[in-house]
Amino acid sequence: MAELLRSLQDSQLVARFQRRCGLFPAPDEGPRENGADPTERAARVLGVEHLPAVNCKGGGAPANGLRRAAAPEAYVQKYVVKNYFYYYLFQISAALGQEVFYITFLPFTHWNIDPYLSRRLIIIWVLVMYIGQVAKDILKWPRPSSPPVVKLEKRLIAEYGMPSTHAMAATAIAFTLLISTMDRYQYPFVLGLVMAVVFSTLVCLSRLYTGMHTVLDVLGGVLITAVLIVLTYPAWTFIDRLDSASPLFPVCVIVVPFFLCYNYPVSDYYSPTRADTTTILAAGAGVTIGFWINHSFQLVSQPAEPLPVIQNIPPLTTDMFVLGLTKFAVGIVLILLVRQLVQNLSLQVLYSWFKVVTRNKEARRRLEIEVPYKFVTYTSVGICATTFVPMLHRFLGLP
Repeated sequence: MAELLRSLQDSQLVARFQRRCGLFPAPDEGPRENGADPTERAARVLGVEHLPAVNCKGGGAPANGLRRAAAPEAYVQKYVVKNYFYYYLFQISAALGQEVFYITFLPFTHWNIDPYLSRRLIIIWVLVMYIGQVAKDILKWPRPSSPPVVKLEKRLIAEYGMPSTHAMAATAIAFTLLISTMDRYQYPFVLGLVMAVVFSTLVCLSRLYTGMHTVLDVLGGVLITAVLIVLTYPAWTFIDRLDSASPLFPVCVIVVPFFLCYNYPVSDYYSPTRADTTTILAAGAGVTIGFWINHSFQLVSQPAEPLPVIQNIPPLTTDMFVLGLTKFAVGIVLILLVRQLVQNLSLQVLYSWFKVVTRNKEARRRLEIEVPYKFVTYTSVGICATTFVPMLHRFLGLP
């Protein structure tokens, strides 16, 4: 078993998959690597170049949340694509597992398809992503070595590898959607199952193609998600009704996620995991509070509970398509405005409170600034998406 796990974690396995799909390192990558000094070679094996350590008094961890080592920076790696079908297939598939997809797909589902489904998807997505992000910074397993692996993504290169949160999110979204619609809409179950498997498989394979994860990272992410779905499924209906459980519910929704974000596991150097985790938990908190506001004050129509009669999926017409795009465009514009306004305001308040120079972008990475401004910003975005956007739709006569 130990030998199998080591083989699944081998970077050579990822490299062979890339070569079979027509992705190769540029011919001049090898000689330059051989001519590099040992420190540079070690950095490039990790796919990053490390910055000097951050100075702090007394040799301990600085109070501002920055660690002793600054964030790694990716070097520009050249590569050769010999099969553009796989290149574009897996680049698009990788995008389906990124935050930009979920912050567009989930609101679109809420505004145009079914608020009941969007609420359940968001809750499971937040749970899965938090556990995956925390597991990365606790296990601290490295990403595949480069070389031999070609790495196509640079932003996430400072994060650890195990488990793959792209694989976790894709599996969670696909199969939660399948399970939640089985007794709600009438469609061939086999077709839904195939679509869920294809979606999650493409996202998982894209993590190998882009060189960001080992096979073990991906399989670990899928298995963790499967266990979480099985364990939480009996409580899904109870979770759906929490927004009417207690007047203290919104307080818990704010306090618990903020506490988890502020006490995120310490990393050896700065990486975007804490910021991304805060964004995800804050968005989930905002959405949940938005549903509570809707339920308490009857501002907009509530998500319908599972119906005794299974609904048919309506055919997509031109009018429905145009209406959906219009509602989506109106909603996204309002969300972007709220996001920018709240972000600027919260940063100004925090900069003033902690006496930080406004132009100091590095200050955003400090624990006492990054977590509060991210949390306030994306909690506001979540509330806006579930409460104010539907109210605006109704005001504009968009059913």
